[in-house]
Amino acid sequence: MSMGYVLAGGAGDQVTVVREAERLGYSVAWVAEAYGSDAVSVVSWLAASTERIDVGSAVLQIPARTPAMTAMTAATLDLLSRGRFRLGLGVSGPQVSEGWHGVRFDKPLTRTREYVDIVRQALARETVRHDGEFFTLPLPDGPGKALKLSLRPQRDQLPVYLAAVGPKNVELAGEIADGWLALFFSPEHADAAFASVRAGLERSGREDRSFDVAATVPVSIGDDLAACAEPIRGYAALYVGGMGSREQNFYNALARRMGFEAEAAEVQDLYLDRRHREAMAAVPLDFIDQTSLIGPPARIQDRLHAFADAGVTTVNVTSLATDVEGRVRDLRQVAAALDAAGLAD
Repeated sequence: MSMGYVLAGGAGDQVTVVREAERLGYSVAWVAEAYGSDAVSVVSWLAASTERIDVGSAVLQIPARTPAMTAMTAATLDLLSRGRFRLGLGVSGPQVSEGWHGVRFDKPLTRTREYVDIVRQALARETVRHDGEFFTLPLPDGPGKALKLSLRPQRDQLPVYLAAVGPKNVELAGEIADGWLALFFSPEHADAAFASVRAGLERSGREDRSFDVAATVPVSIGDDLAACAEPIRGYAALYVGGMGSREQNFYNALARRMGFEAEAAEVQDLYLDRRHREAMAAVPLDFIDQTSLIGPPARIQDRLHAFADAGVTTVNVTSLATDVEGRVRDLRQVAAALDAAGLAD
């Protein structure tokens, strides 16, 4: 099992942490974007500041860019990083898509399929043509012509990952992507998720191809389990309670599928009523434990075995420590635990 690092808490001082991740043997550093820092600028900065570790977008938001622009960006980053870029894509959510980018959150599966098809055509330096529901290239009855990417990426094929939560979206990742960026992944509920992945792989006709299941896992190490869960409560409450509307929150739906139906409803009610501290307190300890790495080092080793046995191939550690020293300490402890568990790739 490989290790990745997901930047949390903004871009400041992250070079120090990513350089330490590189020294420790982490395979990739991922950069997210919502409506603050964009991922491309930070990925470029990290690529210029490191030598071996891969850099990836987790994710570039599909409603924020045309697929051709994303292909241009990915090719450029791959060239500048000398073949170390991983392209993670996601449709974001209704609030950000419609409220920030002004793009209707319609038929996300269809939009994603068309988007990835165009990106792959462009990165393969094919003459790009697409006639779909959301994208038409070139536009008909006008001066536009089908074009081919003029820049040659470092590699012939760049790895494409999809961030996916719902079963159909996870299935789509298995079908059209090279990896799945999973959030709130629980080894105890992995069977349903992997059924979706397998269905997608089978539909692609390439069941034996390499596919990276890359799960983002918050980490908090210490002797007291409940105390370790405390720094993660705000993160979990934001997603389960506040990342979306009452009618459409993918993470809330995921928590319900995991068996936390009443608890997920309570967290959402409290969060949307702006009672954030109460929402944090209402997140079940068991939910945090299943989807995180918490507790003393020996327990971290056991949980890493659980993730590996469930089929996770990359554990993407996210440290919620508030300073550089804390983040570095978390990365070192997880690396040591992985090594002690005999799971290091």
